[in-house]
Amino acid sequence: MTIHLQAADWWALFGQYLMMSLLSISGAITMVPEMHRYLVERHGWLTDPQFSASVAIAQAAPGPNVLFVALMGWQVGLNAGGGPDAGVGAWMLAALGLSITMTGILLPSSLLSYLAAQWSQRNRHRRSVRAFRQGMGPLIIGLLIATGWVLVNGGGETSARWTVWATAGVTALIVWRTKIHLLWLLGAGAVIGGMGWL
Repeated sequence: MTIHLQAADWWALFGQYLMMSLLSISGAITMVPEMHRYLVERHGWLTDPQFSASVAIAQAAPGPNVLFVALMGWQVGLNAGGGPDAGVGAWMLAALGLSITMTGILLPSSLLSYLAAQWSQRNRHRRSVRAFRQGMGPLIIGLLIATGWVLVNGGGETSARWTVWATAGVTALIVWRTKIHLLWLLGAGAVIGGMGWL
């Protein structure tokens, strides 16, 4: 896939990730639906398989959860350079895309988190601070469900695959009602996915 990006497009990409950084409550993974809308649906800079692969590879790899943002930026840059076989220029654009998306997603939220944590620690006794912390739980759950919806549907379908949602429901019940460690469930999910059952 080859795309053509001008300087204004790179700045727009940076601005979009700056904005998403401030909206990414509980981590960048909650912004996956917005990233999909921007990169795949609105601009066509990534395909659905490229987008889903970026999230899947980063989630499977050890390290920070936010690595999928780097992979998306890398892939946008590669697509802008003509693909991995296009030479050094494509790899340079891939590095540019990676730098733009990672700086955009990390800079504002890191600064805001640092300042908010200091303020929250100083004012932890206030009722409003405690209420805010408790009220964020349902919002985070909703954002994670929206992320799951986009990843399961590939962004284009209107209904999810029922087997995936049934598996997620059963897993949630097991986590809620038993003391089975979450890593066992992740391992079982990897085996089920690897066998092609989902």
